[in-house]
Amino acid sequence: MKITLLAVGKLGRTAEQALATAYAERATGVGRSLGLGPVEVVEVEARKPGKQAEAEALSPHFADAHVIACDEHGKGLTSRELANRLAQLRDQGARHTVFVIGGADGLDSSVIRSARERLAFGPQTWPHALVRLMLAEQVYRAATILAGQPYHRE
Repeated sequence: MKITLLAVGKLGRTAEQALATAYAERATGVGRSLGLGPVEVVEVEARKPGKQAEAEALSPHFADAHVIACDEHGKGLTSRELANRLAQLRDQGARHTVFVIGGADGLDSSVIRSARERLAFGPQTWPHALVRLMLAEQVYRAATILAGQPYHRE
């Protein structure tokens, strides 16, 4: 199952982008034998300002995908719960899962409605660059949990 971390905005050559890419590559390596991956970080830019324009830039990436919106009103999952959810999606035949991270003002309501699930990173507000990094790390962690590797400790 392909996993895409889809985000509004381009980070360029930043430490956050480098780490998010590194975790996505690690997740791809671990997940390959588990039927998870490749894991990729995809950035989109809206042609105009505003959430609706961002939604238009995001939506082409939703085709035939199980969309999970990263949203403050979503469900908070433990690392193990996220690992189990990814395994469940894979086992149910999902070929592509897309995690969507909005811009500075969040996701447009049309994106929230088109998502099958919503995922929260707690009650705090996080910078979008860090959300990409944290999500990439959590996908890597999920792959290591499913592979029985010692990275995750409880």
